[in-house]
Amino acid sequence: MERSGFISSAVKRLVTGPPLYYAWVLALLVTAVVGVIAYTAQLKQGLVVTGMTSFVSWGLYIGNFTFLVGVAAAAVLLIIPAYLYEFGPIKEIVIVGEALAVSALMMCMMFVTADLGRPDRIWHLIPGLGILNLPSSMLGWDIVVLNGYLFLNLFIPGYILVRAYQVKEVNMKFILPFILLSIPWAVSIHTVTAFIYNGLAARPFWNASILAPRFLASAFCSGPALIILLFQVVRKYSKFHVKDEALFKLAEIVAVAMAVNLFLAAAEFFKELYSDTHHLAPLEYLYWGFHGKGSLVPWVWTAMAFNIAAFVIFLIPKTRKNFVTLNLGAVLIICGIWIEKGMGLIIPGFIPSPLGRVWEYVPTTIEVLVSMGIWAIGLLILTLILKIIIPIETGEFTRAGRVAA
Repeated sequence: MERSGFISSAVKRLVTGPPLYYAWVLALLVTAVVGVIAYTAQLKQGLVVTGMTSFVSWGLYIGNFTFLVGVAAAAVLLIIPAYLYEFGPIKEIVIVGEALAVSALMMCMMFVTADLGRPDRIWHLIPGLGILNLPSSMLGWDIVVLNGYLFLNLFIPGYILVRAYQVKEVNMKFILPFILLSIPWAVSIHTVTAFIYNGLAARPFWNASILAPRFLASAFCSGPALIILLFQVVRKYSKFHVKDEALFKLAEIVAVAMAVNLFLAAAEFFKELYSDTHHLAPLEYLYWGFHGKGSLVPWVWTAMAFNIAAFVIFLIPKTRKNFVTLNLGAVLIICGIWIEKGMGLIIPGFIPSPLGRVWEYVPTTIEVLVSMGIWAIGLLILTLILKIIIPIETGEFTRAGRVAA
C-alpha cells in the first residue's frame, strides 16, 4: 500500500505543474517523436541514409557520445568536495548533479545504439548472454564501466532519497564505500573511452598517450559548465536552494581544468608541428584544410576562440562571480568543447584514410533529427527525475507529509 501510495503521488507530481512546465515537456516530446520517426527511417534503409561511409565510419552520433561521457564523468567534481571535504554548499546540491549524470549516460547509450547498423544484435553485449571478449576488447570494457557508473549514479542518490522520503538519517557507513567507488569509476568511463580511440595505431590523430588526460580535462570544463546553468534554472523554478558559493567553486574548478586542457592542446600542437611528419595530415585537415578540403576549419577555430574567451572569463574572479559573464562563459565552454570533442575529434581521425584518401563527412538531416530526438529524450528524463527528487530534498514530498495529507 505504501509503495502504491508513493507511485500515485509521484505520478501526480509529474503530470502537474505551471504552464511553462507543460510547454517544456510538450516541446521535448514533439522533438523526441520527430527523432524516433527519423530513426525508423534509418532502421528501414540502413546507415546509407547517414553521411557516414566506409572512409568515415563514425560521425555525429559518436561525437555526441564522446561529449556526453565527459558530462557524466563530471559528476565526480561534486562528489569529491561534497563527501571527501564536507563542503556544505556543494553537498546540499550533489544529488542534482548525479541526476544530470544519469540522463547523460542514458543519452550515451542511445547514441551508441543509433550508430549501430544492426541494433537487434545488441544483446551480444549483455553479460551472460553475449561475449564481451574481456579483457582484450576496449569496447567490452566501455560497456562494463558505463553500466557500472550508471548503477552507482542510480543507487547512491536513490538510497539517499529513500531515506529523505522516509525522514530518516542516511547511514554513511553503508553508502560511503559506494561513494568512494564512484570516484575512480567516473575517471574510468572517460579513460576507457579515450583508450578506444588511442588504441587504434592506424589512426595517428588519436594514437597519442595524451588523449586520456585531455579527455578528462575537457570533461571537467563542459560538465561543470552545464551544472552551473542547470542549478540556476533549478533554483529559479523550484524551492531548491543553491548557494552562490557552490556555483563559484565550480567556476574555479572550470578555470583550472580549462588551463590544463589548453596546455595539453598546445603540447599536441608542438609535437605534431615540430616533428612535421606525414602524421601531421589529420591536424592540418582540421585547422587549415588538406588538399583543398576543410569543412571543419571554421568550426574548430570557433571552438578555439570560445574556449580561450571562456578561460579568460573564468580565470578573472570579478567576471566568474558576475552571473552575466559567468553564464556567457559556461555557454561558450559547452559549445567549444562540444565542437572540439565531437566533430573536431572524430572526423579528423578518419581523414586522410590510411591509403591517403580524403573523404569529407557532413551529417545528413536524418542524423541531425535523430540526435535532436535523443537530446530531447535525455532532457525529458532529467526533467522528470528533478520533478521527483527536488520535492523530496526540500521536504515537500515525504512519507510523513503524504500520510498527513
